[in-house]
Amino acid sequence: MTDHAKPALKVVLAQPRGFCAGVERAIEIVERALEIYGPPVYVRHEIVHNKRVVESLRAKGAMFVEELDEIPDGGVTVFSAHGVSEKVEGEAGLRDLPVIDATCPLVSKVHKEGQRYAEKGYEVVLIGHHGHPEVEGTMGRIPGGCRLVSTAEGVAKLQVRDPKKLAYITQTTLSVDDTRDVIEALKQRFPDIVGPDVKDICYATQNRQAAVRELAGEVDVLLVVGARNSSNSNRLREIGDEMGVPSYLIDDATMLDPDWLANARSVGVSAGASAPEELVQELISRLGEIGAITVEKMKGVEENIQFKLPRVLVEAAE
Repeated sequence: MTDHAKPALKVVLAQPRGFCAGVERAIEIVERALEIYGPPVYVRHEIVHNKRVVESLRAKGAMFVEELDEIPDGGVTVFSAHGVSEKVEGEAGLRDLPVIDATCPLVSKVHKEGQRYAEKGYEVVLIGHHGHPEVEGTMGRIPGGCRLVSTAEGVAKLQVRDPKKLAYITQTTLSVDDTRDVIEALKQRFPDIVGPDVKDICYATQNRQAAVRELAGEVDVLLVVGARNSSNSNRLREIGDEMGVPSYLIDDATMLDPDWLANARSVGVSAGASAPEELVQELISRLGEIGAITVEKMKGVEENIQFKLPRVLVEAAE
């Protein structure tokens, strides 16, 4: 069969995919801060886990730093969508840095849940991934700290003060299925443990995972656009793998290997919650350069959630 006779590759787009309300809010916070205060605006850690987003904001005058001591006195400071510990917030307060908090409201909700449990005398277990910025921020928000567990297997190793006074909270960007398994393991080992339902994992994480699960059932290959250090993007690729579909996590179209598509009739495309739609469109263009394609969008949840901007920005703009 000649290349000309080869049937067009069907490209199926996940719905929903890409930016969530928390990411859109965080990016808008940096952009508004730059407009109001002028550059530079200092952002602690990547505002969200995506190189394109970070580079775009850097070009507009955002300066990304790892720690507060890299910020000069008086520098307008933005905390990333992942949240920060009370220690970091306290350091900023001691220096009188003008701070704008871009923590996702759903992450802040987890902080408040953990704090409520701690205030009632519960020891708190955090289900999450060691080293992730959201986990570091959450652990630094709960009085008395947290016990961290990442897997159902890890539950057996947990050492707790009082099994009858135990609560759990979760990182917002985990695999819904894995988290359900960890919660089940916690309940089996500690029958009196209390905590939120798995539904407390952020709506955007759940929606994107459900869409990819459905998508993987009807395509030969799955491509997920997202950063290597993006927890929710990694989970999307893992779902494809679990369903037996060759699945690849790529930063952008330049990472696409045409060999992945050699025997494919259809390819599914999704994107993590911090990946802009322009990266998806560039990937579709690249697929079109490799060979003939048809593009269709899955039916799925239409998200229309919006989070309010911090009052300091709203008031400054008035």
